[in-house]
Parts: sequence; structure tokens; C-alpha cells
Amino acid sequence: MLIKLKCFIAGLLILSSIQVSGQNWDINITKSINPDDPNSAFWKGVTNSVNYFAVAMPVTQFAVGVINKNPTVKRQAYLTAGSIAIESIVTQVLKYSINRPRPAETYPTEIFPYKDLHGKSMPSGHTALAFALATSAALEYKKWYIAVPAYLWAGAVGYSRMYLGAHYFSDVMTGAAIGVGSAFLSRYLVKIIFKEKKFTSQTQQSQAWRLSL
Repeated sequence: MLIKLKCFIAGLLILSSIQVSGQNWDINITKSINPDDPNSAFWKGVTNSVNYFAVAMPVTQFAVGVINKNPTVKRQAYLTAGSIAIESIVTQVLKYSINRPRPAETYPTEIFPYKDLHGKSMPSGHTALAFALATSAALEYKKWYIAVPAYLWAGAVGYSRMYLGAHYFSDVMTGAAIGVGSAFLSRYLVKIIFKEKKFTSQTQQSQAWRLSL
């Protein structure tokens, strides 16, 4: 797992460096997706949907787990919430470390945002969050009819960020990588925590049994 994590971090650094080494093709792809008037209700809805799912998914999982007294479903809620937390931390650290302006700020006559946008561009937080949720669902439910729509939705969120003029192509790709990696890391951490809890519980039961003899 440590080796995989190191490879993932190295991959993020490579992706984030695209803004320096491949600026031309990066802006060209973004321009080809972003129209002159990106004020689309559909794509704005796709972008905004990620915020609703980020709340609804872990809350629903936890509520169902509590109501049905199902520890497996509660564990799914912990995985989802953990992936959101990890994604948020990594995204914010990279945003302020890289400090990349929005594409419309750098190319005001070539990129047309759906509203006045400022702040940090790399990576795309919406895309990272969408892929964190999609990967969490795919890891937990392991059904193609869940994984495929989840990733199609996450991909649509990433596309919407470029269509609306909010991010470069490389911002979206880096955000997707962060989201996927965050879900896998969350799954790994949840497994460790649950194993430790199980071991502690078994040890306590064993000690109580010995004392009763």
C-alpha cells in the first residue's frame, strides 16, 4: 500500500506539472469544450449535483446502517465520508501550493466562464469530489450497474467544469486522480480501523473470560 501511495503522489506531481510543460494543448482542449456562451442550465445542474450527493450519500448510508443495525452499511458511510475528507484536504493543499489562476483570468479573450470566477484552478475540486464518491460506490457495491453510471456522472461533472469555463483540462484530470486515490486510501484506512476494533474487542472478551475462571 505504501508503494502504491508513493506512485499515486508521484502521478499527481506529474499531472500538476502539465500546466508548465503542456500549456498549449491544455488550453486548446479547454477551448474546444468551452463555448462562447456557456450559460447552460443542464451543465450548471451537473456541476451543482456533486454538492448534494456529497451530503446525501454518506448520510443515507449511515442512517440505513443505524436503522437496520447493519455495521457493513455504516462502514460504507465511513469509507465515503473518509474519501470526501481526504479529497478535500489534498485538493486545498494543492490549490494553494500550485496557485494557478482560473483559465479565464489568463485567457480572458479565449475562455468564457458562466460567471465571474476567481481563485485557484488546479486541481478541480468538483471533479475530485465526484470521482471520490464514484470510486467509493464502486469499491463498496462492486456492481457494474452502479459503477458505470457513477463514473459516467463523475466524468460529466469534470466535463461541466471545462464547459463552464471554470477549469483547464489538466485541472480536471488531476482532480479525477485525487478523487480515485482518496477513495482507495479511505478504504485502506477504514479496513485498518475496523480490524483494530475487532482485535481489541476479541482481546477484551478473552481477558474477561479468563478472569471469570
